[in-house]
Amino acid sequence: MTQPIKVYYWPTPNGHKVTIALEEMGLAYEIAPVNIGRGEQFEPDFLAISPNNRMPAIVDPDGPGGEAISVFESGAILQYLGRKTGLFYGKGERARVKVEEWMYWQMGGLGPMAGQRNHFRNYAPTIVADQRQVAYGAIRYTNEVERLYGVLDKQLQGQDFVAGDYSLADMIIWPWVNPRSNSGLVAEEFPNLQAWHARVGERPAVKKALEAAGPAVRSSVQASGPEGDKARATLFGQRARR
Repeated sequence: MTQPIKVYYWPTPNGHKVTIALEEMGLAYEIAPVNIGRGEQFEPDFLAISPNNRMPAIVDPDGPGGEAISVFESGAILQYLGRKTGLFYGKGERARVKVEEWMYWQMGGLGPMAGQRNHFRNYAPTIVADQRQVAYGAIRYTNEVERLYGVLDKQLQGQDFVAGDYSLADMIIWPWVNPRSNSGLVAEEFPNLQAWHARVGERPAVKKALEAAGPAVRSSVQASGPEGDKARATLFGQRARR
């Protein structure tokens, strides 16, 4: 019997990408929580498979040639799983290129920009030497995420999924999209994006993947008091470690 894939995970958009793909592909997996608010991403055992001290990462006991393999970086993980199963990665080179274009669009654009926007809007200190710099960051990244939402909305015009058929492109982008009006963006301006987000969110595998982030796997970064302060210092105070 094949052993399950071990997923080093925390309930962030990048973590959700991997569990969504695993559920959609019907692959057995087990979650190994990595509490990034407590600094567990710096433990030696985790750094051995994820040297950039970022989750998610996976260990597949049934890797190439039947030997175990570890993979870090969410985009690399999804591409590995797509090659392993032959699923959701496009049929033929042209279709695969289209899937990869939108995967890299998320990894190089939407993910980093949405992450910075979230940081400046929700985590930047309220007392700093120059509030104008914090406000600039919030405005700058909100505007860029809005631009990227417009790009995605146009891509979805007249089709149900990002690259034509449902694919890794949808799985990698979906967790990073927040179409709610209270997100600081005017969601109603992106009707195709809204419809797509709802459509993907209704998929049974997506629902099951999100349920995996249950009570035992919960972030403490937004907690108040000393626990929240410590978690934020751990996440946002990182520099080179020697």
